[in-house]
This record gives sequence, structure tokens and C-alpha cells, in this order.
Amino acid sequence: MIEEEYKYSELTGKIIGCAMTVHSTLGNGFQEVIYQRALEIEMTRAGIAFQREFEMQILYREEYIGTRRVDFLVEGIVSVELKALIQLEDVHFAQAINYLEAYNLEIGLLLNFGARSLEYKRLTNKKYRVQK
Repeated sequence: MIEEEYKYSELTGKIIGCAMTVHSTLGNGFQEVIYQRALEIEMTRAGIAFQREFEMQILYREEYIGTRRVDFLVEGIVSVELKALIQLEDVHFAQAINYLEAYNLEIGLLLNFGARSLEYKRLTNKKYRVQK
């Protein structure tokens, strides 16, 4: 699934495995919230720590301008954004990358349950800043 030399590959592999279980059980055609709830159950069963609908402040030039919610923040280090679309488009990748940048997270996953087979993309934040 995910090559071992990638950062957090073991964790992202577990998340993708949970998503594959959800997709093989439910198939495509449901609303995103149904997949969120099912993935929550699978990740709990797998012993993966997460926060669902994790809300964070968005800052612009160090000033608060609003909040955004990522579908899942897993173990405080990986964002997981879910979609239930026939086809992913550039705007969906941009949204997932924006979350990584806004939250200063290095790694994220974009999961699409709307296609006939589960689609998953591993994303890396090129603007990631190591916290001191």
C-alpha cells in the first residue's frame, strides 16, 4: 500500500486498511458522513487514536481569521480528508493540502469512497515547519 520509507507509513497504511474495509463493506454511493461514521468505527477497532471533525484556527499573518475542520486528525500527526465523489478534482487536493499547511502537519491522506474502488492519495506539506 504505502512504501515503508515514507514518513508515518505504518500509521497511514493502517488508516488506508480501515478505509478499504469500510469501502468493501459499504461500497460506493453513500454520503460522506456515512463513511466518516464507518471509518470512525474501524479506526477505533484498530486501536488508532484520532479526533473526528477536528477544528483548528486559521491564521493569516499571525491573526485569527476563522476555523476549519479536518474530517480526522489521527494521532495528532496525520490529517485525513474524506470525499464521496465519482471523481476527485484538483480542488479536493488543494483543500487537503490547505489543511496540512494551515495546521502545520507534514502528512495527510485524501480518501475517496465515491469511486467503484477506494481511492487514496498520500499528501505531503512542502511548507511544513518543524516545531521547536
